[in-house]
Amino acid sequence: MLQEAAAVLAGGGLLACPTETFYALAVDAANEAALARVLALKGRPPTKPLLVLVADQSMLPQVVESVPPVARLLMEHFWPGPLTLILPARPGLPLPLTGGSGTIGVRQPGLALARNLAAWLHRPITGTSANRTGEQPLTTASQVQEVLGAAVDLILQAEPCPGGLPSTIVDVTAEPPRLRRVGALTPAALAPYLPNLAGDDDNSAGAA
Repeated sequence: MLQEAAAVLAGGGLLACPTETFYALAVDAANEAALARVLALKGRPPTKPLLVLVADQSMLPQVVESVPPVARLLMEHFWPGPLTLILPARPGLPLPLTGGSGTIGVRQPGLALARNLAAWLHRPITGTSANRTGEQPLTTASQVQEVLGAAVDLILQAEPCPGGLPSTIVDVTAEPPRLRRVGALTPAALAPYLPNLAGDDDNSAGAA
C-alpha cells in the first residue's frame, strides 16, 4: 500500500490519507501543480497556506530555514502528535505552502501511516484536512469517496479517524510564541514549556 501511495504522490497525484485527527489531502509538497489541485479541490486561495507533514525532524531543512530552540523543545515532547508548529520558511517554497508569509506550518503526525508516506517519498507531504473549505472534515474513507470522489486519485483505507479537535497550532516565529489555534493538544499541556504563550486562536486554519 505504501509503495502504491508513494508512487501516486511522486507522479503528482492527490491522495486522501488518514491522520490521528481527520483524513488529510496529501500531495508532494514540492510539486506546484499538485498543490494547485489541492487548492482547487478545497476552494482555497493560494494566500492561505497549506501545512506539511514530515516523516521526522531530519526532513525539516527541505521546508524550514531555521528551527528556534523553543521549537526543538516542543518537538521533543509533542512530536509525533497533533501539534503544528509555524516555523521560518525556507526561501523559494511554492506560494501555497507559505501564503507569502515567510513562514510554514509543519507537523510530524502521530499516525505512522502518514509519516511513512513522507518517508517513502523522501519529501514532506501536505496535511490539510480532506474537505472543501467551510465544510466538516471527514473521518472515513467512505465519506471521502462520497464527498470528493474522483477528484482524489487514491483513498487509503483505514479504520475511521477519531475526529474531535484538529491539531493545535503554535507560532514559534512570534515572541512570545502565539497559540494560533486551540486543538487536540491543550494549552494546559503546553504551559510547562511555553509559560508565556499568547492566545490568538484561528479556527479557520483547515489543518488536520
